[in-house]
Formats: sequence, C-alpha cells, structure tokens
Amino acid sequence: MTNEELTVTSKKESFIGNVQSHISALQSESKIHADALKALENLDFPTTRVEDWKYTRTARIANEQWHVANNNATLDITPYLIPNLDATVLVFVNGFYNEALSSKTEEGIVMNLNQASNQSFEYKHIFTALNVAYSTAAINLRLGKNVVAEKPIHFLHIITEEKTLAQASIFIHAEKSSSLQLVESFVSTVEGRAFSNRLLNIHVEENAHIHLDKIQLEGDNQFLLNDDNIHIEANGNFTINTLTIDGGWVRNGLNIIVDGENVEANLNGFYMPRGKQHVDNHTLVDHRKAHSNSNELYKGILNDQGTGVFNGKVYVQVDAQKTNAFQSNANVLLSNDAQMNTKPELEIYADDVKCSHGTTTGQMDDTALFYLKTRGIGDTNARKLLAAAFINDVVNKVKHEAIHQYVVNELVKRELLFV
Repeated sequence: MTNEELTVTSKKESFIGNVQSHISALQSESKIHADALKALENLDFPTTRVEDWKYTRTARIANEQWHVANNNATLDITPYLIPNLDATVLVFVNGFYNEALSSKTEEGIVMNLNQASNQSFEYKHIFTALNVAYSTAAINLRLGKNVVAEKPIHFLHIITEEKTLAQASIFIHAEKSSSLQLVESFVSTVEGRAFSNRLLNIHVEENAHIHLDKIQLEGDNQFLLNDDNIHIEANGNFTINTLTIDGGWVRNGLNIIVDGENVEANLNGFYMPRGKQHVDNHTLVDHRKAHSNSNELYKGILNDQGTGVFNGKVYVQVDAQKTNAFQSNANVLLSNDAQMNTKPELEIYADDVKCSHGTTTGQMDDTALFYLKTRGIGDTNARKLLAAAFINDVVNKVKHEAIHQYVVNELVKRELLFV
C-alpha cells in the first residue's frame, strides 16, 4: 500500500467516525443499512490514481469535520421558489425533509418517508455507501399506472449552516404509462463550506415518461455530489437537463440502464465554472436491448481558473442491435488558466448500430466577437452574447416555460449572459 493510500484510509476512518457520532442515531437497522456499512469497510475516498477520479480531488471533503445541521422549520423558502411555477414542492433543509415547508403530493402519487426496501445499490464509490448508510432523509415516491401528473414536482434542497453534511435520498418509481415533470434545485444561504451528497434512483416502467431539470446554484465554498441512477424499461422516455450555474466543487454521476426496446434517453447539460470552481460530469449509458436511442449533449464555458471534467461512456451490449447512440461535448475556454479534461468513450459489442461521439475545446470566436464590437456592443457584453448563443441549444432543452425563464434569469443575475 502506498503512502497516499495509507493517508486516504486514515482520513476515511476519521471521517466516518465523525459522521457516526452525528448521524448514527438517525438510522434504523435494516439489511440495506447493514449492506452499506459492509461496503464502507472496503471503500476509500478515491484518489487521483483512480481513473474515474483522475481530475477530481476529494481530499478537502475527507479532511473536513462535518456535522448534522438543524432542520429549520421557520425558514422562508419564497426566495428559492421558481416564479410562476405551479408545483408540488418537497423541501430538504440541510439534508432533512421538511414537511412543514412542503406541499402534499397530488392524487395518484404515493409518498413514503423511508428508503425503498426493494432498492439495490451498486457501490462504485464511497459516497453512495455513505449516503445509504447515513442518510439524513429519504423520500420514496410511486407514480401510479396511467397517472399523468398535473403539476411538476420540485425538489428544493437548501443549506443554511456551514460545515453541514446533507445526505438526502430520493427514490422514484413511475409505473406503466405514467408521466411526470421533475425539477430539482440546490441553493445555499451561507458562504462557508457545506457538503451535499444526494442520491437519486428512478425506475421508469414501460411507456412511462419522466423529464428532470436539475439546477445547481450553490456557492463557491460548497461541495455538491449527485449520484443519479436511472433504469428504463420498454418504450420508456427519460430526459435529464443538468444545469450547473454555480458551485465550488460539483460532481454529477449519471448512470442510465436502457433495459427495453424503443427507449428514448436524453442527457443534456451545461456548466460554467469560474474563479476556482470545479465541475465534473461523469455519464454512463448502458444499452442492453435493441431498437433504442440515446442522445447526449454537454457544453461548458470555463473562465478564470475554472476547471471542468466530462467523461461520457456508452456501452452497446451484444443484444442491443439497431441502437442509435450519439454523444457530443463542446467547450469554450475564456481564460488561459481555465482547464477542461474531456473523454468521450464508446464500447460496442453489437454489429448493427449507429453510434458517434465527439468533443471540441477551444477559445471564443474572434471574428464573431469583432463583428459584435463593430455594432457598438462592448467587449464584456459581446462575450456574454456569444456565451448565450453557445449554450442556447442546451437551455432550450428545458421545455417548461417557467423553469426555462428561471434558468435564464439566474444566469443573467450572475452576469454570465447578456440577453
């Protein structure tokens, strides 16, 4: 064992010991909990020697002494709601589900406040095991057969105290021919460090449709890790838009299993790290059955000393003939100090497929910039206009008008776009 690995192991023991002292009293004994504890014994905080974490360091998370914060029932959530969005709002404050601040789900959607007993977990890294073993709250939603939800469900995650460890879990089961619009937003009222380690599992049954817009708005000093696992059956349709507008350290892990014919899976995202922000998007689409499609589009604009990572894997298994899988990652660097690490991957074991992947990383188009300046637009606003044009095709994947306008407004408020 190397010195680095020994150091990581000791950090893990210290970290988990601290977590246990704050959270263990919240846990009920169950097989799920026991399995997660067992997984923790064999997992360490990943180092840069691990391929999937080559460009994303976890030391600052492992070194911190996190605690469980208060579930603030008197918090005014109005500033964090999406204007003009008539939605069922489910609120997590510092990782705890807050019933007093939340709405009731509509008829046809059953909600339980526990870990789903029928869930299975693949512990690819320590953070999944940490969440399952020491979850601060869990929501289990079941969308009934043929139910078409009238309102979107808005999962609102709010951090209100520094050094908070928030570990919410969300489990969603969409039965046959059901349909639901989801939106998830992450915000913070503090400037200091906090760590949100959120787990999401979605099961999309035959002919069900799920659309998820994920909006990440936490601050420069905060750590946000999303572990998303999606299982799609025949004729299912799933779309996710991951929109990282703000956040000091962000890791989005998205794993999609296409387990039926005539499935449509759409993965889109943009990220705009600046200052010393770091955004890492790891995606995996596993095509296991024939006649299905996946479309992937991620775009990044990186400024100052901002860093980005995109690692997209597509597997086409031997039984997944007639698969169409397309993947694209494009990036613009606005600074000589900005860095982007991108690695699209295809593994194809079928012989009758249409698959492609590509990536580009470059600087802003000087000709277009010069043209805008000659029309009387200042340099700063000209760059923001070009940025808006660059990510526009991703922003337009957000179909709900109120959510779309909210995303645009948040970008303009942070002076990232000029529209």
